[in-house]
Amino acid sequence: MTDIIAGADGCQAGWVVVQERFPDGGLSWEVVPSISDLLRRPEPPSILAMDIPIGLPLLGPRACDLEARRLLGPRRGTSVFPAPIRAILDVESYTAASNARRQAEGKGMSRQAWGIVPKIRDVDTFLQSQPRNQSRVREIHPEVCFFFMADRRPMESRKRRLVGRNERAALLRAHFGDEVDSGLALQRSLGCASDDLLDALAALWTARRIRAGTAVTHPASPPRDSIGLRMEIVA
Repeated sequence: MTDIIAGADGCQAGWVVVQERFPDGGLSWEVVPSISDLLRRPEPPSILAMDIPIGLPLLGPRACDLEARRLLGPRRGTSVFPAPIRAILDVESYTAASNARRQAEGKGMSRQAWGIVPKIRDVDTFLQSQPRNQSRVREIHPEVCFFFMADRRPMESRKRRLVGRNERAALLRAHFGDEVDSGLALQRSLGCASDDLLDALAALWTARRIRAGTAVTHPASPPRDSIGLRMEIVA
């Protein structure tokens, strides 16, 4: 029986997804506009590891984000953006979102955080409509994945710098071999940045660990949000 696992990262056109089939082996790449397009297929992934907040607080920071920032330290920890509060998903503009957060928490919202809200809403809406998929869709953060891939060492350079891209690609080659360079060669045709492709592979690395039962969850006993979604980061 074929088993499919996948890693996904947001990109300009939607989500860049890398899938691996067992026992056949080999990776396949594609871009999907919505995560439901992938999970409603006749043969959906049994595990989908995604770089997106899943499970949103009513107020305050999530424990998983705080733990991830602590693990990554002062340089790479800044890559972990606080997940938006759930009320943000109900508004349609940056100004309204910033005002909603200011009313709830006394501070506004960055435009960078607002930029990923449509993707958060995409996943959240799907999981609310298909609660049985909550067990297969897991949140990752690429920098936390690379941290564990490098024996608990944060990356030296930012991922958008050439030296940072090479640092991360070298780690991934130890697990995926030439598939890393094959994926990067598809950058133009897929319409994704190289760091999107590497982050999707890091997510797949974690999907492998989830499948094998060796993944690490932060926090170890994740709480659930107001609609029952786990607030966790897995690596």
